[in-house]
Amino acid sequence: MQNDSIRLLQSHRSIRSFTNEKVSQEQIENIVESGRWAPTSHHVQAYSIVVIQDPKKKEKLAELVGNQAYVAQCPVFFVICADFSRLKKASELHQKSFEVGGIEQVLVGAVDAALVAENMLVAARSYGMGGVMIGGIRNRPDEVSELLSLPDYTFPVMGLCVGQPNQDPAQKPRLPEAASVHYETYNHEQIDAALEEYDQEMKRYYTDRTSGKRMTTWSEMMAGHFSTPKRAHLDTFLKKQGFFYSSNKD
Repeated sequence: MQNDSIRLLQSHRSIRSFTNEKVSQEQIENIVESGRWAPTSHHVQAYSIVVIQDPKKKEKLAELVGNQAYVAQCPVFFVICADFSRLKKASELHQKSFEVGGIEQVLVGAVDAALVAENMLVAARSYGMGGVMIGGIRNRPDEVSELLSLPDYTFPVMGLCVGQPNQDPAQKPRLPEAASVHYETYNHEQIDAALEEYDQEMKRYYTDRTSGKRMTTWSEMMAGHFSTPKRAHLDTFLKKQGFFYSSNKD
């Protein structure tokens, strides 16, 4: 059974071209408020949202995320951060040790931020807008943090462009259900056939999309992607921000 919410969720496409139509302040506030009501681990609410509309700042962010022009073009750009700075203040207020150094809290912050971002994207789409998540916000996190004046115990997780779509791309196929959904226990036997099926589907997708100029399979793309480390600088950045240490940061 489908309803409007399910149809909206299942019609997702990344939009990277936007009209000049503005996003109203009321719409921005409702998009942000929808994000704030996302689920959060242990009620820590380990996130912050930075709303960017200033053209010069968007241009700088477009450069920092890898010269992605649609960051500058979109009417409003959101930076969703994992943020434990408030939790540091709460610990100090009650003279408690602040143990945020391990991988668990990094995961908590990243998951909280991702849930917020998804709520915001769905809220924007309910207005007829489109959007795209920007993982490139982690390309140069020191410079992003300086530009946005982010405090310690905070790091940018993703950006989000939203606006009225100026394109109508086809949906990119997802993995077959058999490759990623299991009932009661993980079904190892169904994976190989599902991946082979998906490779052929993605090859057809790229062949049609590029008029035969690209015929890449999904497994080929993923093999290339995972053949080199990605954003290794984040280890150093996160340590500087207060994570991945063995005792409390002074």
